[in-house]
Amino acid sequence: MSVKNSIKGVVLVALGATSYGMLATFVKLAYKEGFTTAEVTSSQFIYGIIGVLFINLFQRIQNKNSAIKANSKNILHLMIAGTSMGMTSVFYYLAVKYIPVSIGIVLLMQTVWMGVLLEWFLEKKAPSLQKTLAVLVVIIGTAFAINIFKINFNDTTIDWTKGLFWGLLAAASFTTTMFTANKVALGISSAQRSLFMLLGGAIIVFGFGLYTQTTEFNFEIFTKWGIVLALFGTIIPPMLLNAGFPLTGIGLGSIVSSLELPVSVFMAYFLLNEELQLIQWIGILLIILAIVIMNIQFNNPEKKK
Repeated sequence: MSVKNSIKGVVLVALGATSYGMLATFVKLAYKEGFTTAEVTSSQFIYGIIGVLFINLFQRIQNKNSAIKANSKNILHLMIAGTSMGMTSVFYYLAVKYIPVSIGIVLLMQTVWMGVLLEWFLEKKAPSLQKTLAVLVVIIGTAFAINIFKINFNDTTIDWTKGLFWGLLAAASFTTTMFTANKVALGISSAQRSLFMLLGGAIIVFGFGLYTQTTEFNFEIFTKWGIVLALFGTIIPPMLLNAGFPLTGIGLGSIVSSLELPVSVFMAYFLLNEELQLIQWIGILLIILAIVIMNIQFNNPEKKK
């Protein structure tokens, strides 16, 4: 692969990760205007589905219907896999409702060790020393990043119990999304895969909305935050990441995508006035280091091919 293509891939993945990193701050701002989790997630998925439908239509016209179309089996599998995407949005947005965005993104990054455990359980593949080291660094980094020894459970502005609960559930569902997304219906276009996974996720989101929305649905969410949330959460990032990862490879792509963490923290700092202590910054850097450790190749020419 040429250096030019590799650089292009890095830029695409970095922009995709940056988009994801902005998302939670926008959700928090929507909460401050009185919108509910059901309104936020529903508007994001409705606009997301519409946007990805247009992308599929454009690609179909451009390719003159020559692209491989998803069959009923592909659609079913992708929609089932997409339910975890819907759960991730619901759980993550619930988490940042109760805790700071900077803590919420740290909890979401627990996918690093959860992915290792899932791979071990499903593929009966014990983690290497390299992955084990990365997991230990993540755990230490997380303890620092949430400043675990200085948590004030009496702070009425933060509900640590609910925040930690929903945050870890978001990480677990996101781990499932990443695992299935790399294994289901790989023969069809990424736009088609994104569409059917979004439809599967929408089932969860709309079901959650019907169950939890006790007040009249505020349709202003569609004009104020819906488009922004869809662009930065369900349209732009998947397109950029799907285009960038084949150019960077999984290892380099995963390292670059860790930009989501500092971007999310900086957005929360500048727009929400969330402040982090030095020990929390050290924890964030340790988590990024763990992602690098997990994906870097140490003098193994076979893996570099």
